[in-house]
Amino acid sequence: MDTTDPQIVFDEQGVCNHCHRYDTQISARIIPKEKKEAAMKSLADKIKKGGKNRKFDCIIGVSGGVDSTYVAYLVKGLGLRPLAVHFDNGWNSELAVSNIEKFLTKLGIELYTHVVNWDEFRDLQVSFLKASTPDAEIPTDHGIVALLFQIASKFNIRYVINGHNYSTEATLPVNWGYGYYDSTYLRSVHKKYGTVPLRTTPIMSLLDLFYYTQIKRIKLVSILNYIDYRKSEAMEILQNELGWVYYGGKHYESIYTRFFQAYILPRKFNIDKRKAHLSSLINSKQITREKALQEMKLEIAPERMMKEDREYVIKKLSLTEAAFEEIMKAPRKTFLEYKNEYHLMEKAKRFKKYLHFN
Repeated sequence: MDTTDPQIVFDEQGVCNHCHRYDTQISARIIPKEKKEAAMKSLADKIKKGGKNRKFDCIIGVSGGVDSTYVAYLVKGLGLRPLAVHFDNGWNSELAVSNIEKFLTKLGIELYTHVVNWDEFRDLQVSFLKASTPDAEIPTDHGIVALLFQIASKFNIRYVINGHNYSTEATLPVNWGYGYYDSTYLRSVHKKYGTVPLRTTPIMSLLDLFYYTQIKRIKLVSILNYIDYRKSEAMEILQNELGWVYYGGKHYESIYTRFFQAYILPRKFNIDKRKAHLSSLINSKQITREKALQEMKLEIAPERMMKEDREYVIKKLSLTEAAFEEIMKAPRKTFLEYKNEYHLMEKAKRFKKYLHFN
C-alpha cells in the first residue's frame, strides 16, 4: 500500500492500518488449518440436513469469475445441491457467459438468471458516476447480495454461499468499496442524480436483512474461508477440469468492471485496486512482496483494450464525450457525503455474533 489512500496510517514499523485490520479479521474469522477439514464436513452436513426433501439445499452466486466458479466446483464436490443465481446487469463479457455455461453444464447445476431492466440500471450506474465516488460498482455489488437473499427466501433455502474470502480480499480500504448492504446510500445517490424508477434492481434494506437472517433464518456462508484457498491453484483446477478460461484481471469478467477499475479509478481517483488485491495475497503468503512489485510494473490493461472499452461504455451508457469528460473532471467525493447507514452498520458489527452469518 501507499499514500494514494488518504485514510492510510503507518505504525512505527511501517505497517499500515489496513494490514493490521487484515490481521485482526483473519485471526477472528479464519478457521485454523488443522480444524478446517472437520469444520467443512460439519458445515456440509448442516446444509444437507437443512435442505432435506427440497430440490436445492443452498444458493450460490455465479459471475464467471474464478471465486464464484470455484465455489460451484467446491459445493458439488461436497455433495450439495446448489441453485446457481446470476445477476445479469447487461455488462457480461462473452467470455464470462461462455465460462458460466461451460462449468454449470459440466457440474450439472441449474441456473436462475435475473435480468435487470437496462434503462433502469443504466440510470443507476450513471447516477453513481455522477456522484463522483470511487465505489461506483455498488449498483451491481448491492444487487447481487440482495438478489441472493431474495431468491433464497423465495425458494425457502436456508444457506446462501458466496465467494468472498478474507485471506485474499480483506485489505481493501473502506472508501474504495462501500455500500454492499447500504440501501440508504444507494437510494440517496439515485434520488439526487437518477430519473428512472428502480423496479427490477434488487435492493435490500437493513430491515430486510434482519428479516432474512432472523425471521427466515437464512445463513450467509463464505465457504472459501473453510479451505486453504489459493487463487492460482484454484484457477489451474478450473482450467483443467472445467475448461474455464481466465479473463485477465480480478473481476474483469464484466466489461464495465474492467473499464471502471482499469480506466476510471486510476485516472480520476489515483486508485489502482491491484495494490489492495496484491497486498492481501502478500499477507496470506500466496505471493512475495517482490513478486507483487513486479506485477505492479505491468500495465493495468492494454491501451488498445481501454480505448475500445471507453468507446463501448460511453455509447452503452448513452453518454456524450463531453458528459463523460465532465464526470471524469468532477471533484472527487466519498460515500460519507451522501446519506448512508455507515455508523449504524458499524455498531451492528459489534453484535454480529447474534446474526446468522459465517
